[in-house]
Amino acid sequence: MAKSLERIEAEKSVDLKDPALAAFLAWLIPGLGHLYQGRTAKAALFFICIMGTFVYGLSLGSSSAMGWGRVVYFSWRDGDKRLPYLCQVGVGVPAMPALVQSLRVSDGNKPLLGGFMAPPPLSGQREGNDGFTYRDEYGQPTLDTLNYHMARYFELGTVFTMIAGLLNVLAIYDAWGGPVFMETADKDDEDEQPDNETSPDDAS
Repeated sequence: MAKSLERIEAEKSVDLKDPALAAFLAWLIPGLGHLYQGRTAKAALFFICIMGTFVYGLSLGSSSAMGWGRVVYFSWRDGDKRLPYLCQVGVGVPAMPALVQSLRVSDGNKPLLGGFMAPPPLSGQREGNDGFTYRDEYGQPTLDTLNYHMARYFELGTVFTMIAGLLNVLAIYDAWGGPVFMETADKDDEDEQPDNETSPDDAS
């Protein structure tokens, strides 16, 4: 027997608790908003998939020679307006070191953590004999140096971290609005009605 509409609606109901808080938590850490709502399976799925994509992108844009986490940074300088960061920041706290590093560099201070997520300098002094390596007074490689030595991996790492941020935007919406269900018609009830019903007047 077909399920009643009331039973279907009861199965679809999800306790979103405070949707605004859930959305904020989902932005802070992927999956945290769903964990707050008690949706542990989705929380684990979003955290593993989104953070896995983000960390993989970071690893692509890292090397022992050039430094770590080079593809995630914030910059709004002439010649280097880092628009990809607007997508990367969608993962929340994991992308926040880029803002701290940007503030330090803009004030003329040395980047922390060896330049992790720090905006690269646009000019520097030549280093070595290859003619393609330039670093500033703090030993940080320039943007051109990063693109030369990392080649396609710099762009690939940027794309993967952008995808992670955009995926988390969808997860944030899911934490705020809840899951989307397809409306299903109760066809069993419809099939019980004959197609060729006749009115009493027609029968007479």
